[in-house]
Amino acid sequence: MRRGRVLEGITLGWNVAGIVVLGVAAVAAGSVALAGFGLDSLVEIGASTVVLWELAGSGAGRQRRALRLIGGAFLALAGYLAVQSVIVLVTGYRPGHSLLGIAWTAVTAAVMFTLAAGKARTGRALGNPVLMTEGRVTLVDGILAVAVLAGLVLNAAAGWWWADPLAAIVIVFYALREAREIFLGGP
Repeated sequence: MRRGRVLEGITLGWNVAGIVVLGVAAVAAGSVALAGFGLDSLVEIGASTVVLWELAGSGAGRQRRALRLIGGAFLALAGYLAVQSVIVLVTGYRPGHSLLGIAWTAVTAAVMFTLAAGKARTGRALGNPVLMTEGRVTLVDGILAVAVLAGLVLNAAAGWWWADPLAAIVIVFYALREAREIFLGGP
């Protein structure tokens, strides 16, 4: 339990810092992918808070409520990013480059993959479905960091402005998949 709390605390702290860094980078570059990844960090903060709350108590009802809260946050994220990405693609808005965003997403990917492995191992040891689910969320957060990183690098290196909103759309599909799994119990 202590290890689970520590892993969630690290995730929480990283994502709080991420909101600030990603917010600055998103505004400076006008990047929907960075804004979306920042919002995903906000969802991660909520998920970590819910897991910490759930680890402090017990019971199936508490676990169901925790999972529904996480699922609802993913639905809200998907809706926002879908609208923003379509607007950017339709209007042809060209985001600027962001070295800060590239650096942050690269480091975030490594951190999230490490945290996800620890949460999966700890969740299995505890038999805790909420911690295991949040561990999957953290794993996919690392994958999302790689997708956003790819969009940012393609925009900066090749001038492919549309790679930025497409990276945000990857987050939409991830968020919908996670919400579906939470609410319906599987893909």
